[in-house]
Amino acid sequence: MPKAVGRLHVLTDQALQRRFSHLELARLAILGGADVIQFRQKGGSTRQMIETASAMRRLCEEMGAVLIVNDRLDVALAAKAHGAHLGQDDFPLPLARELLGPGAILGGSASSLEEARQCLAQGADYVGFGPVFATTSKDDAGPASGLGLLARVVQEIPLPVVAIGGIGPLNAPQVMATGVHGLAVISAVCCQEDPRAATQALRQAMASPAGGGHA
Repeated sequence: MPKAVGRLHVLTDQALQRRFSHLELARLAILGGADVIQFRQKGGSTRQMIETASAMRRLCEEMGAVLIVNDRLDVALAAKAHGAHLGQDDFPLPLARELLGPGAILGGSASSLEEARQCLAQGADYVGFGPVFATTSKDDAGPASGLGLLARVVQEIPLPVVAIGGIGPLNAPQVMATGVHGLAVISAVCCQEDPRAATQALRQAMASPAGGGHA
């Protein structure tokens, strides 16, 4: 039975802004309609990351959301997160599945159809595909794939596909029209004055007629 992979993933990031903590961003995003929070921190103390992720996991459980740790499988395990999301150069997906167990949600990043196929073959529960559009939120992001390739991935990969990269309320309906399962965003929420309102705007855009009715 497929795991329930949420439709709106908000990646918390303090490197892009200093006004909100990871925990504050998570709370505001969930209040705005996010059903998945991804803890994303590229550096710093591992001990501190585990403490933060543990607090976020408790918050998500209280508010009915899911916590996924981005990149750091060790932090995901120590914080008892609900899952992990791993890039092409991160911990191998098959070994991550062994360590996380069958009940955890495991996401894999892909920027091409071949990489998406690898995620499928290696046991991912969903594919994070992008960047769909140009983005400055991720230093390691490659060239924009565009909506055409995204639609092809959705057609060929029998997993939930979550689009990421340069997505906001204005283009979210077009992205959802490709048939993707959901969206993942960073700056569209984290860098806004009101993260809760920004999340609500995304959720509404996802549900617009141009978005194929997804909510």
